[in-house]
Amino acid sequence: MDGIVKLDRRDFLKLGAAAGGGLLLGVYLPGEAPGTLEAATASGVGPLQPNAFLRVDPDGTVTIWSARADMGQGVRTALPMIVADEMNADWGAVRIVQADAHPDKYGSQMTVGSSSVRRGAWMRLRQAGAAAREMLIVAAAAEWGVAASACRTENGRVMHDASDRALGYGDLAEAAAALPVPQDPRLKDPSEFRLIGTSPPLVDTALKVTGQAGFGMDVRPPRMLFATVVHPPVFGGSVGSVDATETLRVPGVREVVQVSQGVAVVAADTWAAFKGARALDITWNTGNFSMNSEEITGYLEGLTERAGAVARDDGSAETALEQAAGRIRATYEAPFLAHATMEPMNCTADVRSDSCEVWAPTQNPQGTQRAAAQITGLPIERVTAHTTYLGCGWGRRSGTDFVRDAVETSMKVGAPVQVVWTREEDMQHDFYRPASCSVFEGGVDAEGRVAAMKIRVAATPIGGGRRGGSNGVDRNSVAGMANMPYRIPNVFIDYCRPDLPVPIGYWRSVGPSQNTFMVESFIDELAHAGGRDPFELRREMLEHHPRLKHVLELAAEKAGWGTPLPDGRARGVALVVDKGGLVAQVAEVSVADGEVRVHRITCAVDCGQIIHKGIVEAQIEGCIVGGLTAALHGEITLEGGRVVQGNFHDYPMLRMREMPVIDVHIVKNREEPGGAGEPALPPVAPAVTNAVFALTGTRIRRLPIRLAAASASAGESGAN
Repeated sequence: MDGIVKLDRRDFLKLGAAAGGGLLLGVYLPGEAPGTLEAATASGVGPLQPNAFLRVDPDGTVTIWSARADMGQGVRTALPMIVADEMNADWGAVRIVQADAHPDKYGSQMTVGSSSVRRGAWMRLRQAGAAAREMLIVAAAAEWGVAASACRTENGRVMHDASDRALGYGDLAEAAAALPVPQDPRLKDPSEFRLIGTSPPLVDTALKVTGQAGFGMDVRPPRMLFATVVHPPVFGGSVGSVDATETLRVPGVREVVQVSQGVAVVAADTWAAFKGARALDITWNTGNFSMNSEEITGYLEGLTERAGAVARDDGSAETALEQAAGRIRATYEAPFLAHATMEPMNCTADVRSDSCEVWAPTQNPQGTQRAAAQITGLPIERVTAHTTYLGCGWGRRSGTDFVRDAVETSMKVGAPVQVVWTREEDMQHDFYRPASCSVFEGGVDAEGRVAAMKIRVAATPIGGGRRGGSNGVDRNSVAGMANMPYRIPNVFIDYCRPDLPVPIGYWRSVGPSQNTFMVESFIDELAHAGGRDPFELRREMLEHHPRLKHVLELAAEKAGWGTPLPDGRARGVALVVDKGGLVAQVAEVSVADGEVRVHRITCAVDCGQIIHKGIVEAQIEGCIVGGLTAALHGEITLEGGRVVQGNFHDYPMLRMREMPVIDVHIVKNREEPGGAGEPALPPVAPAVTNAVFALTGTRIRRLPIRLAAASASAGESGAN
């Protein structure tokens, strides 16, 4: 069994001693290189991430080091639940500790892609709990002189029913530590789960409610100063000259220093730093980029006029289109989007001559550690990176630009510094979801079945395409298209790579966030072109995918698809397979005075075995809020190479009055757990826009929804 560290008796005695006479068990997760046991022993219990260490202390406490960053998705509760259930621990005796970064021992610590539970952690954490349970049983059986098979575990105790004896896990920890680790422990049948699938209170709710939870902006090392950084307003720009005369007159301002990404104002408090930053007189070198949004749209549309790198080629799409009974063509567009996390970018750094300590609300602890080491020139083992709670992440905090600001500023002033960006800096110096343009062609046969589809995609690759690309195709740019779940005999997709200096990054659900809007809208267009019901056509194309077909049918049933609605309302449907989650949604909308009102979204989800039902429901609801915000409001625009929007007055969030009723239905099964934090976002926009079409006859092909603009292009598509 490769999920449990195989230790001999001597190694386990060493680890037992390190744990204060308790039981310490290592768990290696996917992609990890096993670390050195002596190193763990020497430091007691060191920073381990995403290597989760399970420890049972003599007082009965079960300690689990959390491998992933918690940004509200609840992993500090969900991951320990897996271990605790398999070992039948007393959930009230479980303690969770956030591990610090380590460069290479424990595999990737990146918390992205709805991957904290899936991708192998599920089975390996179960194996860890099961191994600990079996070791504790063997220790108790030896104490009592009975067969291990005659013992059982329950709520942190080993029990021998025949003699009515019981011992707590703490009483057995030291003896269990001396035993060999079972190489193939028996895993529970799902019918035996007592914790998994329930909704216990999150372990950090009380901390957050009482203000004790430590977010990035709560860090307060001794002697800390406060700072903010002003960055070049135009992408690709740089600092020309700085006049800080007025800034240094602001009470509380200590220093003004130039860092690689801009100018830092250091002060006794954040407000003084913000006031000082506004008083700076900076001349910027603006570089060569000066495009506005209209020019970028034209550039992307121009790219789609020539062939790109082939992402998928099934059958003979062009021939099938020529022979189709009906053929349509449509262009879909999506804008840049900011993350707009509620907690703006911030980081605290303390750089000394021989070491560096960083506190960051980061999704990328190892990247934070590497960045600090590179900037300071220190060996990576001299850099400590602490992961705090995150006030939203959504992919934005997988970058390290805000870490660089803090580390460089601390180096310049020789003191611990907390850098906090203003909301405007945060909004205008994001790593944005890419603007994209895709041209669709599709054909239906005489029975209204989809015979062929061609898609040409133009979208800036994330990270310049250094990751996840092959044969010139950026994987993220075609995600949700190249792998769409429908059975269509002839499909051709190619990808055109733009060259724009606008910084691009992971945005919640990444490629499917815009591509599902486009694909699901065009499927709807094909359904209407062929005279088919949009739900029935989708169901027909999913005969090969029974799980997804069931999800679609469940959403339609619960939404009352095909039943009468009040006058002035209509329904739209959309679905996605994304990051291990299968989601279908039906939106019920009305339109009044040119404004779309979403009354209800019915959502059916199959993400395999549920760990914490309440967390999954909350993530689905959060996805729908985020998807609806983007559909109705989200748009970052550029003028002269700089972002126009700066705060929530011109980049609005969904308001309470706009919130629909959300009706969530989770499919219960025992499949491998899939993602829950992202897949429910992509179908929101197309479900809404398809409902708008059903109600008004106006096809929305560009987000955010603007009915006047959409009406002008409503006649573009039609059956030929």
